[in-house]
Amino acid sequence: MKLSQIGELYLLERIRKNFSKKSKNILVGIGDDAAVISPITKNTLLTTDMMVEGIHFDPSFITPYQLGFKLISANVSDIYAMGGKPLYVLLNIALKKDTTLEFVDNFFEGIRFANKHYGTILVGGDISATHTSLSFSATLLGYAERYLNRTGACIGDRIYVTGNLGDSACGLAILKRIKKQVPINDIVYEKKIKRDILKGLSWKTIEPLLRRHLMPEARNPEKIIYKATSMIDISDGLLIDLTRLCNESKVGAKICLDKIPLSAAIKRTSEYLGISPVRLALAGGEDYELLFTASPGKRVKAICIGEITKSERVIIDSHGKKKPFSVEGYQHFG
Repeated sequence: MKLSQIGELYLLERIRKNFSKKSKNILVGIGDDAAVISPITKNTLLTTDMMVEGIHFDPSFITPYQLGFKLISANVSDIYAMGGKPLYVLLNIALKKDTTLEFVDNFFEGIRFANKHYGTILVGGDISATHTSLSFSATLLGYAERYLNRTGACIGDRIYVTGNLGDSACGLAILKRIKKQVPINDIVYEKKIKRDILKGLSWKTIEPLLRRHLMPEARNPEKIIYKATSMIDISDGLLIDLTRLCNESKVGAKICLDKIPLSAAIKRTSEYLGISPVRLALAGGEDYELLFTASPGKRVKAICIGEITKSERVIIDSHGKKKPFSVEGYQHFG
């Protein structure tokens, strides 16, 4: 069944029934002109992010369910990058009239799963028709007792990341090679695809790479927020996001190539695909790991990849040779 056959009112009521959960702080939720939420006494955080067909996603590579989960994860990651806790979601979507109800239901099922995973609640939004590309935008409200930003890095601080880099970009490279969706939460499909998604690579190798791209989980900062001096999430690539942090803190940075964490899966798969795993890690983007700094001497459960400097911004290779790094990563209008 297509949206042109059921209309907006039916769709809105369907969404409202499926997202009826409230908390004591939500006085008015979905269904009115605005949500009403009792005041939060701590620092309030607000963020928004959008996903546009042809720019952020290709519907032939990603399922609606994965798209819904990823949209929430991208926004939650921004709240986490400020040291916060996400709470409430506003969702704006623009759909074509021939979009199927099955697509919409699966998209919202991904939203619901993400809300359950992160403890967030959908409180409202807007639906519009579009004649061109599908468009999805989420706005998240959260709070932080102690918020972090990009301006606190100091000379001598160590630079950390919370996990392996480049896995998402490698997952995208796989999808571009096979040119089809991979519903990784479908057990029946997984049993079939384990044999032959890419001949020569096992499902055990490529599954975490595909999952990191299609259904990335934002990294909760609760164990590091009281040790970090500055923080940003890696959404566009290590080098461009490190550059943003350095620009805001008015400092430089030196990072060591041999300290950048690479998974065994990306090493094996990038060799198979004939691409550089280091290049994917430096500029691939959509890892949604946290990149942060902390004072020297602090015991931090994360991976140290370098150090904040006064002004120079360099990469040091395994032979100790320095090379200036430039802004590399995803940029709109780039």
